[in-house]
Amino acid sequence: MATEPEAAEPVVPSLVDRYFTRWYKLDVKGKFCEDHCILQHSNRICVITLAESHPVLQSGKTIKSISYQISTNCSRLQNKVSGKFKRGAQFLTELAPLCKIYCSDGEEYTVSSCVRGRLMEVNENILHKPSILQEKPSTEGYIAVVLPKFEESKSITEGLLTQKQYEEVMVKRINATTTS
Repeated sequence: MATEPEAAEPVVPSLVDRYFTRWYKLDVKGKFCEDHCILQHSNRICVITLAESHPVLQSGKTIKSISYQISTNCSRLQNKVSGKFKRGAQFLTELAPLCKIYCSDGEEYTVSSCVRGRLMEVNENILHKPSILQEKPSTEGYIAVVLPKFEESKSITEGLLTQKQYEEVMVKRINATTTS
């Protein structure tokens, strides 16, 4: 009597995969491989994270500290949002710095917003435990939450890559490094 092969367990998508669309900005500010990932929710809120290819997430890197102090007069930690219209939120441009990441090897990386909008919150948990940025970059290790203007919410993805396009670029990068 022939036995039927067991059906594979269906893969349940993660919360991020289920409710967010991944967009990628490559080589932010012209710095090679400093890629960012924007998780866009259907309600237009964007969560800024590091892409898998970012140097901070590569093996061997250790984060020494993270700072939301952008300049002497500007700290993203001082962002206080209140009310229905999000009063008090700092307005960000695409290239506005969100935080600086300092690694133990002396490298310093600046994470940019990549989308225009109001800064809703920054992730203060990564200040106290920087390792979660590397361990869970798309969930607990996010950098910030940005709310684009309603009229710009459709156009924010212009100039960003989809997940498929990003994967194609990663394959090209790998092939380029192996041939050289």
